[in-house]
Amino acid sequence: MSDAPEPPSPAYTPYVPEPAVELGPPLRRLPLSAPLHWLKLGWADLRRAPGIATFFGGCFALMGLTVLMVFRHAPIYTLALCAGFLLLGPLLCLGLYQVSLRLERGEAPTIEDALGAWMANVRQIAIFGFVLLILEMLWGRAALVVFAVSFDGMPDFAGSLHQLLNPEHLGFIAAYLAVGAVFAGLIFAVSVIAMPLLLDRDTDAVTAGLASLKLCLTQPLVMLFWGLIVTTLIVAAMLPYFIGLVVVGPWLGHASWHAYRAALGPPDAGAAQ
Repeated sequence: MSDAPEPPSPAYTPYVPEPAVELGPPLRRLPLSAPLHWLKLGWADLRRAPGIATFFGGCFALMGLTVLMVFRHAPIYTLALCAGFLLLGPLLCLGLYQVSLRLERGEAPTIEDALGAWMANVRQIAIFGFVLLILEMLWGRAALVVFAVSFDGMPDFAGSLHQLLNPEHLGFIAAYLAVGAVFAGLIFAVSVIAMPLLLDRDTDAVTAGLASLKLCLTQPLVMLFWGLIVTTLIVAAMLPYFIGLVVVGPWLGHASWHAYRAALGPPDAGAAQ
């Protein structure tokens, strides 16, 4: 038996996992009651700049009335246009986000500044807006397919909403709402804070969309609550000939800014985290 010493075993190097890569800017943890606070702050912004809010609210109501007029002649396409109206909400609210930003900084907002809000990050905002437009077109196409499959062709309801909602069409209504829920959920997830982020920070459309999606995936209960509030208020505002959008539209626009600010904080705070 040899007395030669055994060769030293190689040094053991424990496995140290690489730090996880942070996807997008860091997000704050939000309480379930946060959406109610956003509504309160949004209402305060509306009251501080009522003239600008009335202008944008009037635009929302006018668009709704235009859609209602089109419905009398082409109800099939009107449903798709209504979907697009909801899809493009974040893009249309850029001016309201700008007003809330000015108020947050203690500055006096102006209608000219609000209308030119998209110039802050024009290229990336345009890219994101184009993505929303593509998704709206897909939603509209899916709506037409549901019509064609449900009625074996394109029906003519002669602008009658009551005829469209006849109990014998429950299968169509369920299918249309299911398709709409999928697209609406997708759009909400990728855009709920994306447009305010593009306005407030020098970032790109992909990062903004991923940050919004991350917020919805990591804090689903809060965002579901917020989505339910937004949907309920918009539907209620649309029922009396869209007149309610004069108030509800800008109110939700301002509140959406505060949703973004609550989730990410100011740019300097995000950099410090």
